[in-house]
Amino acid sequence: MIDWAALTPTLIILGSAVLGVVFEAFIPRAARRGVQVVLSMVAVAAALVSVVWRWTVVKADGPTSVAMAPDGSTQVGTFVEDGAAVAFQAIILICALVALLVIADRTQTGEGSFAASAATQPGSTDERQATTANLQQTEVFPLVLFSLGGMLAFTSASDLLTLFVALEVLSLPLYVLTATARRRRALSQEAAMKYFVLGAFSSGFFLMGAAFLYGYSGSITFTGITAKVMTGTGMDMLLITGVTLVLVGLLFKVGAAPFHAWTPDTYQGAPTPITGYMAAGTKIAAFAAMLRFLYVIGTGVQWELTPVLWTIIILTMCIGTVMGLLQTDIKRMLAFSSIAHAGFILIGVSSFSQIGISATAFYLLAYGIASVGAFGIVTLVRETDAEGSILGEATNIEKWQGLGKTNPLLATCMTIFLLSFAGIPLTSGFIGKFAAFSAGVAAGGGVLVVLAVLASAATAFFYFRLITYMFFRDPVEGSETVASEGFSIVAIVTCAIITILLGIYPQPILDFLGEAAVFML
Repeated sequence: MIDWAALTPTLIILGSAVLGVVFEAFIPRAARRGVQVVLSMVAVAAALVSVVWRWTVVKADGPTSVAMAPDGSTQVGTFVEDGAAVAFQAIILICALVALLVIADRTQTGEGSFAASAATQPGSTDERQATTANLQQTEVFPLVLFSLGGMLAFTSASDLLTLFVALEVLSLPLYVLTATARRRRALSQEAAMKYFVLGAFSSGFFLMGAAFLYGYSGSITFTGITAKVMTGTGMDMLLITGVTLVLVGLLFKVGAAPFHAWTPDTYQGAPTPITGYMAAGTKIAAFAAMLRFLYVIGTGVQWELTPVLWTIIILTMCIGTVMGLLQTDIKRMLAFSSIAHAGFILIGVSSFSQIGISATAFYLLAYGIASVGAFGIVTLVRETDAEGSILGEATNIEKWQGLGKTNPLLATCMTIFLLSFAGIPLTSGFIGKFAAFSAGVAAGGGVLVVLAVLASAATAFFYFRLITYMFFRDPVEGSETVASEGFSIVAIVTCAIITILLGIYPQPILDFLGEAAVFML
């Protein structure tokens, strides 16, 4: 028996992705981009509305398995619909909606962030011809929707096989999208290859862990494995090894050390709108899956896992902070910033408490919105040559000198996002860190919180360094901001407003996430 209504958000997104592929085949080239943009935006908005509807159902009826055996048993359940799943799906869709605005945007010259034809060899005659013909790589929109469908499934998967399939549906489109940058195409393709190879390794760890857990319990469902954990099988080493290996696969997706090596190169090489989308969506989905896996199965080996998690948290915060201080490229700086934030978020995850679920969810919302906005600004700050022609993105920090004088709106919004990353009061980042650190202290992780506060103070240095460049130095030649169709500006301003609102008046969202955590199955 399958409750198809519970799958409505995922079905809307994946169905729209398939429809987008059909449009690519049959709609005239000149009309494809407009159709794909409208289809993608409508699909995400409709999915968000359906998530709100499903929340009212969960609140009224409680959490349920989407698929059950005829006798009502949940042992066959591949998805669950509970408060945590619905809340994380809402957060993913909100971030995706603003990220799509950045992805769809083009400059005043009609140039987007994606290659005219991603299949051409960088520097080849075919590439020049495709660029001259002003071809549009509109396949990116169905790919984004497929990846988004995988993210939604990832948050509610309740067996290892479904979790793996959702992981691949999430990842494979991102491998392709990473290689589609319009400029620095060789760097983009190199980043995609690194991301793909390391992603394959992480999938291997995940599958090996799933095999160990199946050997331990004879089941791939979370409920079946948990039942064996409660009764005991005398094979605890299989359980510990399996949980650890599956956790490695999930830690790779959130960019936690020592599984972070893909993050700086991928963030730098990917098209910047995709970097923002990936920084927000992938982290949210992976942490949602990690919470479900650890809180349903991992509690059986909590004491054995705690030293491992503490080690990973400390290593992640240290690497993200120290390496971030050394960066001069903004995209690499934000990449190492994301690594440090993964360590902060893991403090809430490692609390193994209900408050840890809501704290993690709020932190991910705050970080996701700020990330999409920050990378949206990066797309609009460009280098120029001696003739004044607009080139690629000006990612070197020195190129951002005087941005506060040449474009106060972008500089102000970027400052808001950087202050949020730093955890300054009156921004959503402060509330997120406070909630996560409070959960850590309540669970006995005071040492971790002290280290996290010190790391936060250190990361604030490279955030404030960029703010200093923007507002306290004169503009330099070789960079300027570009006008666009306006989608990016709408997304950036929206993200800035949300960042401030969540910092000033976070209580309604905290109450909602706290209530959603209660309904976690």
